[in-house]
Amino acid sequence: MSCTQQAPIGERADLQETLTQHRHFLRYTVRDLTDEQATRRTTVSELCLGGLIKHVTAMEREWINFILDGPSALGPWDETSISDRSGEFSVLEGETLAALLDEYDKVARRTDELVATLPDLDISHPLPESPWFKPGTRWSARRALLHVIAETAQHAGHADIIRESLDGAKSMG
Repeated sequence: MSCTQQAPIGERADLQETLTQHRHFLRYTVRDLTDEQATRRTTVSELCLGGLIKHVTAMEREWINFILDGPSALGPWDETSISDRSGEFSVLEGETLAALLDEYDKVARRTDELVATLPDLDISHPLPESPWFKPGTRWSARRALLHVIAETAQHAGHADIIRESLDGAKSMG
């Protein structure tokens, strides 16, 4: 946040505080892990902790781009394009947990700045055509931010299960 930028208040503060809390839980699940541990699958799922960080980063970036630029920022949303995104959940050779977390921090700062400065949370764009969105549906910036919060919270829960399976460490409890 720049020196001239004020902290959000009211609804914006609530959105930002909630997102910050869920980001914390997600990041906390990868504390003290090696790169190898961050890529390890510990359940029958294909998910790994580094892949979850990578996916949540990409998801948050895309929805913030949607708020700013509309549906074209999300690209095509058909079954083929979604299956092409499977690499979003994988840590590729040469990627490190530290680099993934650094990128997540950059995206988070951009989102936080947008929450604080967006002129109106009611601005909206049509969602891209896809099998899972009702035709003609529009999402406001508020709705897109709520989606980011929900996705982050859901994946923080996934990460907690994976981490507990990995070495018994828990995010909560």
